[in-house]
Formats: sequence, C-alpha cells, structure tokens
Amino acid sequence: MNKTYFITGIGTGIGKTIVSAILTEKLQADYWKPIQSGDLDNSDSLSVAQLISNQKTVIHPEQFKLTQPLSPHLSARIDGITLSTAAIKAPETSNHLVIEGAGGLMVPINEQELILDLIKSLSAKVIVVSQNYLGSINHTLLTLEVLKSKGIEVEGLIFNGPANEESERYITTYSGIPVLGRIPQLENLDKESVQKAGDNLLF
Repeated sequence: MNKTYFITGIGTGIGKTIVSAILTEKLQADYWKPIQSGDLDNSDSLSVAQLISNQKTVIHPEQFKLTQPLSPHLSARIDGITLSTAAIKAPETSNHLVIEGAGGLMVPINEQELILDLIKSLSAKVIVVSQNYLGSINHTLLTLEVLKSKGIEVEGLIFNGPANEESERYITTYSGIPVLGRIPQLENLDKESVQKAGDNLLF
C-alpha cells in the first residue's frame, strides 16, 4: 500500500532535504516540495533530483516558488502571491510520496496558517527529523508535543548527523515515538552515499 510521508524538522537547517533524498531513494518514492522559498536555482527539488539514482521517482514541481529566502508568509507577500493551505493540493501518484516541508511546524504560511496546518490539510503521516545539539531535546519534544496536541499521526523520528546516545535515549523514552533510523554525518554527499545511507532507515 502506498503511503504519504511529510518530512518536517525541529528547525531550519537540520537536514530535511538530505533525509528526504535518502527516504525517496530507499522507497523509490515520488518527491514533492509544496513551497520553495528562495534559492530557486538551487532548490531542494533540484538537490533531491541530483542525489537519487532510481528511475521510478518522479520529482513533482513545487506549487509555489517564492523568490526570497525568508519565511513563506513574508516571501509570498513580497512576491505578491496569496499563499494558503487551501491552494495547495498534493500531486496525484500511484507511488509512495515524500513531501518536504519548509522549516519547522510553526513556520507561517500566511497571517493565520502555519506549516502545521498544511500537514493537517494533506493528511500525511509525519516523520520528524532531529539533530543533536544543545537544546535539541527541548526542540524535539516540543515538536512532538504540538503534533500530538493537534491529533497528527507521527510515523517516527529520524536522527540526522552525529550521534548523542543520551539525548536520543531521553527523547525516545519520554515521547514513546519510534526511531526510524539514524543517518550519520555523510562525508561525501552524492548518489552513492545517499543510496548507502538508506540502509540506516527501517522501511
């Protein structure tokens, strides 16, 4: 049975795109980034396309391409675009679908809606990407608590980057959320390393 996963993170710059590429390659799934905010010549969709090896994956075009590397609500305002969850529709596919969010859950889409609301509207199972740093226990547990409070199903956690056994132990023990994998720091980010890293995911 084909599944839809929404990849969110405990913040910005913690490896959602790398994890999305690894999961997309592992499942030979389709990939979709609904909102790209800034860096359109080096977008996350282009990055994932360059990192996967299989011939099955379809990279679906972004629904909104915003020119400024800012929060989506502000970038959309500058571009004169009306951004809303109602305007964002998942692409039709008969394959698994990996959806990559923008930033974390509380990133604003407009004055009333957040990435959290987009997840709810797409009815996808959430995979939370965490990375170990001072404060990451707090950020990870807050992210999981918000998802729980909104009744959104969490498929599991993926830890990306250098390991911290105590932080990971505490997060998983306290939250009860399963760990789907631990992606080590990749020395070389290329198709081969992405394909190999898939062995670390429990799918």
